Amino acid sequence: MLAALDLLFQRYVTTLVTIYLLVGVVVLAAAVFAAVVFAKRYLKYRGKRVITCPETHCHEAVELDASLAALSSILEGEELHLTCCTRWPERQDCAQDCVREIELSPIGCRLRELLDNWYKGKECAYCHRIFNEIHWFDHKPALQTPEDNIVEWNTIPAEEIPDLLLTHQPVCWNCKIIENFRTEHPELVTARPWNR
Repeated sequence: MLAALDLLFQRYVTTLVTIYLLVGVVVLAAAVFAAVVFAKRYLKYRGKRVITCPETHCHEAVELDASLAALSSILEGEELHLTCCTRWPERQDCAQDCVREIELSPIGCRLRELLDNWYKGKECAYCHRIFNEIHWFDHKPALQTPEDNIVEWNTIPAEEIPDLLLTHQPVCWNCKIIENFRTEHPELVTARPWNR
């Protein structure tokens, strides 16, 4: 009799542990899935964006509340709010009607994608190599002004970029380094014509 109760207790404990393990695995898998979905959505909504302000009709740089947008898009539907705008703090209480432009844009007005699309297929102003994929973390390209100066992206306010793309030429990373060296150390450079 005691052996039968012991066997029954062992089956009960085994069944209970199995159920807890299965529930734990399912909960863990759901948590990992939710974290991955949240991370993808967060990356989609973060970053600077360039919009046309509905009030001034000028370009402005804005940033979305990426956490809120990612979470709301998973739970009930996309809810976009700005956390930063170049017109703030003076106009911080605006209606944020520019959010509609972000919703309607295929790339969401993201600055990085705007620049990627602008560079793609263009020739470097110096070496005439065609731009393909841009490596923004280690080989950032630059711009050549109409006065033949090199301008780095970190010196340009984001809201001015769309207008500059109309008048400036693309410069690859290699030529940017060479031209910067030539400007900083003209005594070390001998200019020779380059025949192709």
